[in-house]
Amino acid sequence: MTSSLESVMWLGGPPGVGKTTVARLLARRHGLRWYNADTHTWQHRDRAIAAGHPAAIRYEEMPVPDRWSAPMEDRLAMSLHHVRGPMVQNDLRALPAAPLTIAEGTPITPEVVGSGPALWLLPTPELQRDRLNERDLHPGIREFYQHLGKVIVTEVRQFGGRVVVIDGSCGLEHVVTEVEGHFADVLAHGPVATNQSERRQLLRYANRAFVVQYQTFFTRSWARALGDTSDVVLPFSCECAREGCEEQVDLAVADFPAPPDDTSPPLLALGHDIYER
Repeated sequence: MTSSLESVMWLGGPPGVGKTTVARLLARRHGLRWYNADTHTWQHRDRAIAAGHPAAIRYEEMPVPDRWSAPMEDRLAMSLHHVRGPMVQNDLRALPAAPLTIAEGTPITPEVVGSGPALWLLPTPELQRDRLNERDLHPGIREFYQHLGKVIVTEVRQFGGRVVVIDGSCGLEHVVTEVEGHFADVLAHGPVATNQSERRQLLRYANRAFVVQYQTFFTRSWARALGDTSDVVLPFSCECAREGCEEQVDLAVADFPAPPDDTSPPLLALGHDIYER
């Protein structure tokens, strides 16, 4: 059975605010499916190109350095911020109806969410600046992310969406607790994963999405000059599926267990094993 958007909780916000970390922890603690919009970026771009979207085509054809010196409105158009929303909805509709999905990412705008249960994490400008400065970003990308943050804040404020302002004064656990409180009624009604096998499948789904993200990225002629999946090491979620496990396993994307059907052994942190309950 495929999902309607009624089984989705939405978590939006600008780059650098911590959406991914919060969503990952909520999914693992509560037995949710985690949909990370970033992992679908290149698939969405391919769909936009196939549909003849001018900004998507221009992005692929433009020399990489020129993308980040283009006028800001051109950079916003080429980001597909206002194009990817329906693609996100289509992705989510194609997922199983159970368990609940927490969907997070910058393309999660008020227009995408509609009347669904939603929350936006909005950083102060100072916090976003500091967090982006910690990343190894091209100055033009950093400048664009700050601009995109302003666009998202304006969209959410005009919509009147529920927000949590992140200023760095509270730790991660406090933020997670606030988000849990916002979604408490939805989480209470579920459905959520009820056994280790279901949880393990959800962890594999989330881990596999990162693999596909980089596999799709390196299909581009300009990206192949940057390396391949053996050069990218990511922190994947441990798939032991114990309720309290939040360990991650650093692994090259090329070394992640291969399909088909994801029947390969689970990816385990050192000292972790499989048990059923």
